[in-house]
Amino acid sequence: MDDDVTHLLVLPDRDAAQEAADRLADRFGTTREPQLVRDALAGEDDAEDAQWLVAVSDPEGRIDPAELDAYVAAWDGWVERPW
Repeated sequence: MDDDVTHLLVLPDRDAAQEAADRLADRFGTTREPQLVRDALAGEDDAEDAQWLVAVSDPEGRIDPAELDAYVAAWDGWVERPW
């Protein structure tokens, strides 16, 4: 069974996403580089209005979801849950 967990952080802009991604290793001890992805909604023309996603790999499932929620809330973001 594959226990690899990927947390998806949703942030309001690229600067917030980059800052949150840069601080992840210090805060949670992550060892894999987080991936930043622009999440443009259908019909959006302005990249500045797009949300940004940060995919955080957590191979051992050690990141506490409540702590991650509080962490991303500092940038007015949230964690997207698969359920």
